[in-house]
Amino acid sequence: MIHLWLEENIIEILGAIAGLVYLYFSVKQLIWLWPLGILTSLLYVYVFYDSRLFADMSLQVYYFFISLYGWYFWVSGGSKSETKEKKLKVSRLNFRMLSVLLFVTFILTIISGYILINFTGSTLPWWDAFTTSASIVAMWMLARKILENWLFWVVIDLISMGIYIYKGLFPTVILFFVYSTVAIVGYFEWRKDLKI
Repeated sequence: MIHLWLEENIIEILGAIAGLVYLYFSVKQLIWLWPLGILTSLLYVYVFYDSRLFADMSLQVYYFFISLYGWYFWVSGGSKSETKEKKLKVSRLNFRMLSVLLFVTFILTIISGYILINFTGSTLPWWDAFTTSASIVAMWMLARKILENWLFWVVIDLISMGIYIYKGLFPTVILFFVYSTVAIVGYFEWRKDLKI
């Protein structure tokens, strides 16, 4: 029975394991988070396609490309000028940028919700649209090393857990529970770097 379950869910289990390692590397600000992000994305394209969560599936394609961008941005230090210390520093959002990012999240949710309702068989179109749209914004913030990305992830991860419980994706529920917990830790870890 367990052997059969493992066999049927091996891609999801591997994706969850890769996601946990990715999360650890994110909190520790280790550049290896980006290759792990690429691997996790590729595995979850399959998982979400199979579960008919098409916005989440397309989000994984975005994660693949933003991981390449983040990898480059973190290596270059966010600057084209050559310096001895290329390590990208943690930064914060100001009110204007936060307003822009919330507006972008809202617009992306409306657009993707419309697409999911009218052109796919998505079973939870608005929830899928919101978590996907907010994740696009949060991942961009992670790539730019903006502290508040962790707060976005807490909200996204908690809502995603509800979706995955509903869909019966229990290894992914566990992964997202860990994600939401570690996102809180990540916030406080990164906040320490603002004082350095």
